[in-house]
Amino acid sequence: MKNIDYAHVVEAENIRPIKDHVLVEDMDFQAQTTKGGIILVNDDATTSGIRPRWAKVYSIGPEQEEIKVDEWVLVDHGRWTRGVLMQKPDGTEQVIRRVDFKDILAVSDKPTDTY
Repeated sequence: MKNIDYAHVVEAENIRPIKDHVLVEDMDFQAQTTKGGIILVNDDATTSGIRPRWAKVYSIGPEQEEIKVDEWVLVDHGRWTRGVLMQKPDGTEQVIRRVDFKDILAVSDKPTDTY
């Protein structure tokens, strides 16, 4: 996997966050172009990369009632943890991040073009 910032590699079949927290995967770190033609770069270490990002819900905590697994959520900029590289039972790898429910701006059945 390229261009991924992750802290550890973890093997887990069933992982679930606590309380109403949400685990996400497939977070969008690609550059985007606005309708006006402005390119928003993927480097969030600079002000030009500061923006909310879409991610797919991987798992939800037991107190979470508003979001479901496999939905897409728009997460406020920088309101996610560093990624943890998860090894799934089938041998594939996936980067998982935790977000707090209060930092989710929107929910969708599919990823949506933010700009």
